[in-house]
Amino acid sequence: MENQVYLTPEGVEKLRQELDHLVNVKRLELAERLHHAIQQGDLSENADYQTAKEEQGFMEGRIQQLEGMLLDAVIIERDQRPRHMVGLGSRVTVIEEGEDGPETFVIVGAAESDPSDGRISNESPLGRTLMTRKVGERVTVRTPSGEIAFKILALD
Repeated sequence: MENQVYLTPEGVEKLRQELDHLVNVKRLELAERLHHAIQQGDLSENADYQTAKEEQGFMEGRIQQLEGMLLDAVIIERDQRPRHMVGLGSRVTVIEEGEDGPETFVIVGAAESDPSDGRISNESPLGRTLMTRKVGERVTVRTPSGEIAFKILALD
């Protein structure tokens, strides 16, 4: 249970595409670079070889991470969550007290969180506070810079 990774169907597809690209494109490109570097001779002082080996290590680590995430994925289906309260997959419009305009966020699992794209993790301070709340409620979020109050305006 603790290894579960909450993903939207779009998030699953994005991770599958990244995995496919790493396995079927990047891995082959890196193998070619390593082959070319090895042909240059002395590997102990071959910067191309050392760089390619480091990249290979990072890439293989990411491949393992993606495979694990997809194996442990719990798909967030929009029709499986309650419509009357905030949950995973909810699109929530809030307004911060003292601010002019509202902000809209989609609550997602940590693996596909992207605050710059309006996708916040259910594990983030704001996401955690919004979970199970309803339209019209006021919530207070504790952040490193202090408390921030929000009002939930809409839920989709």
